[in-house]
Amino acid sequence: MDYVIRALTPTDAPILWDMLYEGLRTAAGASSRDVLKQPEYARYVEGWGRPGDTGFVVSDKPSREVLGAVWYRIPIAEGQGRSEALPELAFAVKPGQRKRGLGAALLTQLVKANPQHSAISIRASAKNPAVRLYERFGFQIVSDTGGTLTMRREV
Repeated sequence: MDYVIRALTPTDAPILWDMLYEGLRTAAGASSRDVLKQPEYARYVEGWGRPGDTGFVVSDKPSREVLGAVWYRIPIAEGQGRSEALPELAFAVKPGQRKRGLGAALLTQLVKANPQHSAISIRASAKNPAVRLYERFGFQIVSDTGGTLTMRREV
């Protein structure tokens, strides 16, 4: 597979909305894009491009089709500026493109490019097959609430 990985820019919010929806279709069984309006999901993309937002997108080299993305941002507490919370990771690879090494390539790029973030948090369904990938990258389960895992990576 011939692909290219590049850094996300502030103008890539439409890509992230699409990737967030792809991830939610898989993880939460979302059947409508209306799910993206829910605050617990919208916060991963809304206002993309603020300081500290970072990530990567992978595309098929010949066709330029977006195949997946990985990104994180530091949560902002309501009514305040940046919180001291861990950066939250979001990650999606389109169906049909999974199990080809794209997810591992994206996570590798993110981790190498951001050594200053030794701790990163992600939420995932316990049934999500990507949990094994996260574990390979050093993420550990820190809580399991009703089948939703919170995983943390600390180096």
